[in-house]
Amino acid sequence: MAAPHRVRDHHQLAMDGARWLIDGMNLIGSRPDRWWNDRDRAVRRLIEELDRYAAATGEDVTVVFDRQPAGVPPGRHGAAMVAFASRRGRDAADHEIVRMLAEAHSTDAFRVVTSDRGLLERARRLGAGVTSSGSFRRRMDEALQGTSTEDA
Repeated sequence: MAAPHRVRDHHQLAMDGARWLIDGMNLIGSRPDRWWNDRDRAVRRLIEELDRYAAATGEDVTVVFDRQPAGVPPGRHGAAMVAFASRRGRDAADHEIVRMLAEAHSTDAFRVVTSDRGLLERARRLGAGVTSSGSFRRRMDEALQGTSTEDA
């Protein structure tokens, strides 16, 4: 397994607007489409959706997952950045997101996507905005309406 990708350069990305920092499994869990039957496939599908979303909107998107599926490298996946938690265990992605915020020069441009109360509170204390996973899912679905994987 490759070493976890630690994103440090959010600030060099082109968007001056919100910088989305997404709790990947939390966003996957916002749609009860039996994703739990194949978690690795659900991760790959979300990465593809986030790539299309970021390409369509021009927004800065980073998604963080608790664990790394085989064959899914960290780093840029099209227009989206993918990272994996550097530690294992419960809430590993939450801790990675908090670490990323703590290392950021300015957190006010960041919007953390989660429905996890603990992460929500920690992100707000660090100065980041928060959007629920359900709200971001609706935003993403609206942006992707009319696009297909061939358009990406």
